[in-house]
Amino acid sequence: MKCTSAVNRFIRIFSALSSSPITLRELDQLDLERIKGIGPKTKPAIEEFGIHSVLDLLETYPRRYIDRTNMSTLRDLQLGVEAMVMVKVLSCQSIRTRNGRAMVTATVGDSTGKLSLTFFNQAWRERQLTQGLEVAVFGKAEMYNGYRQMTNPIVDPVGNQTGRIVPIYPQSGKSSISSERLAKWIQDALVKCGPRGIDDPVPSSILKARNLIDRGEAMRSIHVPETTEMHQAARRRLAFDEVLRVQLMLVGKKAQWERDSAGFAHETTGHLIDGFMKALPFPLTGAQTRTIAEIYKNLASPQPMHRLLQGDVGAGKTLVAVATMLAAVQGGHQAALMAPTEVLADQHAIGIRALLDSLRLSDEGNLFGDRQLRIELLTNKVKGAVRKAILAGIADGSVDIAIGTHALIQDKVSFKSLGVVVVDEQHRFGVEQRSRLRDKAQESEHGLVPDVLVMTATPIPRTAAMTVYGDLDVSILDELPPGRTPIVTARVSDEKERSAMWADVRSRLAVGQQAYVVCPLIEESEKLEVASAEETFEELSHGELADYRVGLLHGRMSSLEKEEVMGAFRRGEIKALVATTVIEVGVDVPNSTSMIILDAGRFGIAQLHQLRGRVGRGALESHCYLVTQDNEPSPRVEALVASTDGFVLAEEDLNLRGEGTIMGRRQKGQSDLTLASLQRDLDLIMWAREDALSMIEADPMLKNLPTLRDELDLLFNEEEEEFLFKS
Repeated sequence: MKCTSAVNRFIRIFSALSSSPITLRELDQLDLERIKGIGPKTKPAIEEFGIHSVLDLLETYPRRYIDRTNMSTLRDLQLGVEAMVMVKVLSCQSIRTRNGRAMVTATVGDSTGKLSLTFFNQAWRERQLTQGLEVAVFGKAEMYNGYRQMTNPIVDPVGNQTGRIVPIYPQSGKSSISSERLAKWIQDALVKCGPRGIDDPVPSSILKARNLIDRGEAMRSIHVPETTEMHQAARRRLAFDEVLRVQLMLVGKKAQWERDSAGFAHETTGHLIDGFMKALPFPLTGAQTRTIAEIYKNLASPQPMHRLLQGDVGAGKTLVAVATMLAAVQGGHQAALMAPTEVLADQHAIGIRALLDSLRLSDEGNLFGDRQLRIELLTNKVKGAVRKAILAGIADGSVDIAIGTHALIQDKVSFKSLGVVVVDEQHRFGVEQRSRLRDKAQESEHGLVPDVLVMTATPIPRTAAMTVYGDLDVSILDELPPGRTPIVTARVSDEKERSAMWADVRSRLAVGQQAYVVCPLIEESEKLEVASAEETFEELSHGELADYRVGLLHGRMSSLEKEEVMGAFRRGEIKALVATTVIEVGVDVPNSTSMIILDAGRFGIAQLHQLRGRVGRGALESHCYLVTQDNEPSPRVEALVASTDGFVLAEEDLNLRGEGTIMGRRQKGQSDLTLASLQRDLDLIMWAREDALSMIEADPMLKNLPTLRDELDLLFNEEEEEFLFKS
């Protein structure tokens, strides 16, 4: 009797499950052979295409749509004007030209006329364009030998698909996966999902507040829209799901980390901090005051800080970093600052020692009752007895602030009590390098997690900051300190302009000012970049700048050579410094007023802005010259000429470059933003952030939303979670 009862209960549960809406996990576990038209022979080709389950199939979204009610006819075509036409293939043939190139010609037509299509080096078009096939053709018609012709147009086979709006999917000639076949398989999957429907784990209250449609409706309308408005509504809903999942994972991980981590509760007032503020020769900007207050609020709490400090070039991030580190030192702990290059680490050591030179630290073991702060520089160039003494000082706590490169995270480095970690130009470090410094702190005698401040002078668009750095609190320095003179930026593209530029540079050098000359970025080849820098150095030394001492700096020089060159440049002995992008970040020589960037079109917006920021660091008027080839179009260069605001440039950079995967290391994955756009979906990202915060606050483990929790487990692997969290 009990056995029968148990079986009946199992049947009832199974029946309830089988009639409940289908979850993403179920779709992920469904074999492709459940779809009509996919069998053992077809399946390997589809998997090679990157589709391994019914979920993958349904998440293969159209790359565009053809509105059949809004098509031109062949009679309407205007010569030289791009247009799309729906036509049938009447004939197709392939021939070899005299120089051996493959040329495919096809004749297509509709009820109003005929058109010739010509394709060069696309022999596969002969197999694609079979007689009678209906295709959408997009291109520019021209006259050739008395006939209208399109050369290498975009062709989308539509076949016998019906409907007002036809989806066009990514296609693969190699694996014979056409848009038409994908459409049939996807429609079959949607039909088979129909009886149970697709589960929607997002609370209806959120959907209503955000005016978003149901997920099942969105999945149908993204693939088989009846109107343009329907596929737009579908894209927004599915894009919202993508960013909500990312935000839930980031916010959830941050909340978990804060719950599980024990940190320092630092004293943020006292003689050291007060003395530092009083000794400053200039007032803090409003942005610096606000940011230090935000950081000190974190530092006073026993929950470890994990904060991103964004500041435009020259906005005064170093001062904020020093104020942060002093809070640790004042309480008897240590601080560390990690920089990506020896040049930048040297720069920080010089600047921070100067800032803190007048401060004294209480020391009962000292005859006078106090001592100077001990600030040490640790890079790979520090050797022998000096290195041994620094390592001993870090281990016994007598080193208050350690500044260095990745040398700080080597196995032999052991901190006594590391309370604050500052990572400068954090995007230049790998995830493992950043997290290793934090781990080192937990190896110290307290085992507490340090407060972490990561800094960048590369402004990040709001959407990217909220998406990629969503686990960090963010502070922004959006004011320049007083006394900074705006940098005049000009494009130089012909011989006359180049001559005028060098004349201007010489006039500045003649009155004691200095200049940088940055050599072109040559992708994938540091060796070529060095050769380019050496060649430029020789040309300028014997040409335009022959009357002045010119220096050379590049990444293949030894640490000692770099230090000697930078020292001579800082002292004003070298008047013009020819360099590769080794000077991109952190180099601060206020007397430098000219920045010449050769072949500027080779650089990205962020790099150009960083390089420009090496000048304009004092009261003297500074100039940045972006040298390009004659009449070479370069929207990036034009953007730099138009604006000196790093945040404006960051948005422009995103518009020009588009957006890659947000996960960093992985080139492709389910959890990349497929539909959501960092450029156009700011409202969705802001909503998702707000909703994720409220959901995690109310239900940290999402126990009341088990299907949504399961989607996070399904779509994010541990590597991706680690990448996003540690970033």
